[in-house]
Amino acid sequence: MNKNLCSLALSVFLAAVPLTQTVAAETTNLRIGTEGAYPPFNYFTADGKLAGFDIEVGRALCEKIEAKCTFVAQDWDGIIPGLLAGKYDVIIASMFITEKRKEKVDFTNPYQKSAMTFVVPKDSALTEFSPKALAGKTIGAQGSTTQGEYLSALYPDSDVRLYPTQDAVNLDLVSGRLDAQVGDMIPMLDWTKKSDDGSCCKLAGTPITEPKYVGDGVGMALRQEDDKLRQKLNTALAEIVADGTYKAINDKFFSVNILTLK
Repeated sequence: MNKNLCSLALSVFLAAVPLTQTVAAETTNLRIGTEGAYPPFNYFTADGKLAGFDIEVGRALCEKIEAKCTFVAQDWDGIIPGLLAGKYDVIIASMFITEKRKEKVDFTNPYQKSAMTFVVPKDSALTEFSPKALAGKTIGAQGSTTQGEYLSALYPDSDVRLYPTQDAVNLDLVSGRLDAQVGDMIPMLDWTKKSDDGSCCKLAGTPITEPKYVGDGVGMALRQEDDKLRQKLNTALAEIVADGTYKAINDKFFSVNILTLK
């Protein structure tokens, strides 16, 4: 068969391949980046396995799009650079959708709502949390997060300390090295209500919901060129919400629906 006939035959064959097979091939293997240090959303179990709300949502989405998924743990301050470098294909790590982050990555529809909150020791005398009220106080947050950005921008007269992990922030609050911290409301509620070390502390003030810092909720981050994958994940997310899978996962970890905070 001459080259022209071979090319024609190959073109006919490729045209006959269903589009669904081509799309499926693109997501047969999906690598999911997460932190592994943000319970109850993502953390390592005692035997070294990743677990948590984000992990279970990721697995449910993979089942819907018929993809074989692997999880990659990455320190938070390098999680977006890791995505852009091709270390994984999507980040599922309770990341706020913000305008600043959208300059570098795209996001799926939100898969949880969120707010930030101050946390203080139970015996704290603090009742106001304005920048003026916290002038001279030592307050902390995890670095490279919206919580850290919030404190750095609005509390210039406080001693703002940023830490590599949320656990490190919690430890310094428990140890008395911080007067207060700002964290994501849901994990902070979980920490203060369900853990031994967190029993020392309480949520304080009103929830922080300024759109500049909490954005449009929490989404999955992807490279900007991966729009097909973003659309597939959005469709799968809608499906697990509709069929009750999302609620079943939610109820394993939380007493409220974190998609609505009700």
